[in-house]
Formats: sequence, C-alpha cells, structure tokens
Amino acid sequence: MRTRSLFLLLLLVLIAAFVVVNWSAITTPVTLSLGVTEVQAPLGAVMLGLIVIICVAFAAQLAFWQGSVLLETRRHVKEMQAQRDLADQAEASRFTELRGVMLAELRTLAERIDQSESSLRGDIRDQANSLAAALGQLDDRIGGRSSTQ
Repeated sequence: MRTRSLFLLLLLVLIAAFVVVNWSAITTPVTLSLGVTEVQAPLGAVMLGLIVIICVAFAAQLAFWQGSVLLETRRHVKEMQAQRDLADQAEASRFTELRGVMLAELRTLAERIDQSESSLRGDIRDQANSLAAALGQLDDRIGGRSSTQ
C-alpha cells in the first residue's frame, strides 16, 4: 500500500475508535431546530450520518473522475497507436520509394558502365590495330632493308 492509503486507513480507524468510545454521547437525544419545526434526535448520530453521506459523495465523484480519466487515456492510446501505424506505413512507403530510386540509379550506372566498357573495348581494338599496323610497317622497313643490303 502507498503511504497515502495507509494514512487514510489509520484516520478511519481513529475515527471509528473515537465513535466507539463516545457512543453514549453521540446517541444522546437533544432538541434540534429544522427552521420550521423542532425535533428530538441524537446530534452526534445526525452529524456522523452527514459525514458518511459526504464521504460517499466524494468517493462517487472520485470513482467517476477516475473512470473518465481511464476512458480518456484509452482513447489517447488508440489515437497514438493509429498515428504510429500511419507513421510506420509512411516510412515503409518511403523505403519502397528509396529502393525504386536506388534500383533506377543502379540500372543507369550499369548502362553507363556497359557503354564505357564497349567504348573502351573499341578504343583498345583501334589501338591494337594501330599498333599492329605500326609493327607491320616497321617489319616491312626492317625486312626491306635486309633485302636491299
């Protein structure tokens, strides 16, 4: 139990002990004025009854307040869950969109690499042909000098 609950329980026990000890004084009838008429009733019992009624009213008010707070809290939890689900869906769609963009970029890069590779192969082939032609010319020159000597 919390300290506040223990304090209230102790207070109720003390009040009950006070009522038991003073029961004869509480139940002693006296003349009470109701404004229009007078009645004979025990003043202590009347006051004790009024206190009990007030305590029951406060307890009912507290129970109603706690119930409304609990319902409001549940409503907020549901709204927060709905917002969380919405945010998760938005994030998932962003990931899907990012994946699409990245795949498109990768395809573009692959195409550029293929183009560069085929261009490089063509350049290598041209260089190889040029080198072969130059070697052929050198071979012809070297071969032509050997036959003229």
